[in-house]
Amino acid sequence: MRIKGVEIENFRLLRDVAVGLEDRTTLIVGRNNSGKTSIAELFRRVLGERSPSFKVEDFSLGCHEHFWTAFEAFLAGAVASDIVALLPSIKVSIDIAYDVNAPDLGLLSDCIVDLDPNCSEARLVLTYSPQPTAPAMLFADLAVGEDMAVKRSILFRALGSRVSGAYAASLEAVDPNDPTNRKSLEPKTLTALVRGGFINAQRGLDDDTHRERDVLGKVVEVLFQSALTDPVDPEKRTTAEQLKAAVEQIQGDLHAGFNAKLTSLLPTFDLFGYPGLSDPGLVTETSFDVDKLLSDHTKVRYVGVNGMTLPETYNGLGVRNLVYMLLQLLRFFREYQAAPTAAGVHLIFIEEPEAHLHPQMQEVFIRQLDQIASAFVAQLNENRPWPVQFVVTTHSPHMANEARFEAMRYFLSIPDGEGMRRSIVKDLRKGMDGATEPDREFLHQYLTLTRCDLFFADKAVLIEGTAERILLPAMIRKIDSAAAGQPQLGSQYLSVMEVGGAYAHRFFDLLSFLEIRTLIITDIDAVKPNDGGRRIAVPVAEGVFTSNGCLKALFGDDVSPQALLGKTAAEKTTGIRRIAFQIPEDQDGPCGRSFEDAFILANPARFPLGDGDRALAAYALAGDQKKSTFALEHAIEHTEWNVPQYIAEGLRWLAEGNPAPTKLVPPVAVEIVADAAGFAVNVAEVGDND
Repeated sequence: MRIKGVEIENFRLLRDVAVGLEDRTTLIVGRNNSGKTSIAELFRRVLGERSPSFKVEDFSLGCHEHFWTAFEAFLAGAVASDIVALLPSIKVSIDIAYDVNAPDLGLLSDCIVDLDPNCSEARLVLTYSPQPTAPAMLFADLAVGEDMAVKRSILFRALGSRVSGAYAASLEAVDPNDPTNRKSLEPKTLTALVRGGFINAQRGLDDDTHRERDVLGKVVEVLFQSALTDPVDPEKRTTAEQLKAAVEQIQGDLHAGFNAKLTSLLPTFDLFGYPGLSDPGLVTETSFDVDKLLSDHTKVRYVGVNGMTLPETYNGLGVRNLVYMLLQLLRFFREYQAAPTAAGVHLIFIEEPEAHLHPQMQEVFIRQLDQIASAFVAQLNENRPWPVQFVVTTHSPHMANEARFEAMRYFLSIPDGEGMRRSIVKDLRKGMDGATEPDREFLHQYLTLTRCDLFFADKAVLIEGTAERILLPAMIRKIDSAAAGQPQLGSQYLSVMEVGGAYAHRFFDLLSFLEIRTLIITDIDAVKPNDGGRRIAVPVAEGVFTSNGCLKALFGDDVSPQALLGKTAAEKTTGIRRIAFQIPEDQDGPCGRSFEDAFILANPARFPLGDGDRALAAYALAGDQKKSTFALEHAIEHTEWNVPQYIAEGLRWLAEGNPAPTKLVPPVAVEIVADAAGFAVNVAEVGDND
């Protein structure tokens, strides 16, 4: 069995999302503060050892108004059941696919409530909802005044300490085909059926305090405990039992020798001369607990030279991170093996595995993850299956490019009312279904080869070639400096992709799906037929057609350069995508065919072209230039120049809709409050939690 998908409501940025999971590894990508961390934190709560519990800060900001509405109903004297219906709930629905022909479905059998023989999914719904007594527990004894802002502040401060007592978690099995067909279950059924494992983003590998953390050494205890109950490998059980016996032998020696001498250091109570106090005969006993010995006194060290071993902190952070993750995976596997009742699904979250890993190691890790699980099964479990599913959250373009489109879930944060945001989830398995297989393969190969960071960018620029790529940063700086007080493109996270004119249109579906504001900078590429009917490159004024594949895809195969020059800004724009190609610098002036001759025409003081046909002269001069040399010269040596008009217009358009503020503001709101224990600092991200 496996988890096919989850639906989440009202948890932080995840106000209403559905996330499909792959059979083995699902990669979650997206910009910062788009909700990637939230999904791992949610399952950490749901699959924890204790009953799920949430704070008022965990509810999506978009549903806070429900608390206020319920409070107003309470003040108006509404009945408790009506008030409960107004209060928000956090809900997690988990769809589990299973084999209908399996001889034993274990605990899942109790969760199957449908009667459809063709249905092979079970749905579990965990709800953190208000109890019948919630209105009184949440709203009673709140002293409110007339000022609306004060009333809201009093309410939400009070909710911070009252929600956990007024809410409780419940679990139901729901018929996938009939939501009214439900069966109540014990909440612990979910944790028995789905085992969780979490490798956090913050792993403490670089904590170099006086007391060494020995992060890797802490895993040894778990490996020892699992070896004691290993159902497959008797040799490991024997080794673990021998280790335990060795510790017990040391314990006996301590009691016989060490403690006898230690006891002699204790004074007798006769020395105190207290009347009526007889000597109770104190003795010492030093005990060795094998668990404490492993967790507190065992360290993993690296083999050195000359008989020395080196502490784990003496190795690089990348190596320590990789070793730690591999040991944690082994630990999760061993814990699964040692459990008296095996869970049907083992769901393991790995947050930001790229921390401290160089790019090639990042690619190898995501590529080898499935093979690691297979190796555990083959070598440590006699090929008995380990029903593990990995969910990896990452900011690494190297990992994103290594994975297939089908395995990626793109998290995108969008506005959700004034001052609020929420996440939407783009499933590339579903979203790319409309693309042809050649286009899908082209996109995957391109992103893999170029290490594109498209999945993490605010905006994208698709450019024609080397010259534009080299000069684009300088052009952005020039455009920003000329537009003071307006959105600055330099403060936004751009993904720059060198795709050429023949391939840009193949990205349109993907860019629209990802909802990334995109500028395509391309060449007008004027051509005309020669005497043999073959189309040859010519200046724009002589052109009959364009050879640019992107322009033909947008405006038709037979579009002429003259028709292109007549296109308005609106005609060049489709939603959040705009194309920019050469236009005259002045009305009725000459127009360049490529970036180089457009650049020359935009800078007549730098490139004197004589009194003749300036477009023809620029075309000829550009033809003599080596693109990379031309670009480097103007990026490094001769930096006083004008940005060609078509690029300037496009970059100003791209800067609009700025996701970042034009002025720097603090990224967090900080509140300092006093309580019985002292002072506490509450830090909340502007907009919502991730």
